[in-house]
Amino acid sequence: AMNWLGFNLSSPHKVSVIPLLDGLGESAKIINAVNCAVNRDGKFIGENTDGKGFLKAFQDVLSPLDKTVLIFGAGGAARAIAVELALVGAKKIIVVNRDEGRGVALVKLITQGTKSQAEFIKWTPVFKIPTGIDAVVNATTIGMDQFEQKKLDIDFDSISNSMVVCDVIVNPPKTHLLDQAKERGAQTIDGFGMLINQGVIGIQYWTGISADINSMKEALQVVVSG
Repeated sequence: AMNWLGFNLSSPHKVSVIPLLDGLGESAKIINAVNCAVNRDGKFIGENTDGKGFLKAFQDVLSPLDKTVLIFGAGGAARAIAVELALVGAKKIIVVNRDEGRGVALVKLITQGTKSQAEFIKWTPVFKIPTGIDAVVNATTIGMDQFEQKKLDIDFDSISNSMVVCDVIVNPPKTHLLDQAKERGAQTIDGFGMLINQGVIGIQYWTGISADINSMKEALQVVVSG
């Protein structure tokens, strides 16, 4: 009725909106969560740009193909990231989480919905990252300014210089995890890439226009610093 091209939405509406839509994109169907609806020929199709935004930033640094990725967390961000990595050929996704039920559920989601392997590991105190990991992703809220807990409960010396270490936190973009990873020679990816690329993808979905990534990054930096 309002002739919308589409819209973004956030929790707690990412799942409850699904019955109101006309269809789902591939990854949104597997994740079972929608953060972006797109009007395609008069039908609203649900997409999930969370993981797609992360994937674009990740691919600029490392190809996920045949890689083993360890993800801390099993919430919405972790689900989206894990599925997108699996859909483009990640060899294995290791889910590390304190809540075993949520962790195992994410592993089942990956193994049943994609061709990638998946494994759950219980997050124990001073968690040591196993050998053979190509990339590590913090998909939790640990490190955000508004929370007291700034440090992941891990053994930072288990980070090697062969790893790519990623954080979804935007404020601050330079988290304790990324600082520790840089000290150990690892390549790092901050949360800006995921957030900006998510916006670019949404605008492309709605209008067909490719947004200026640099302008969006500059505007975001002003907001975060300001």
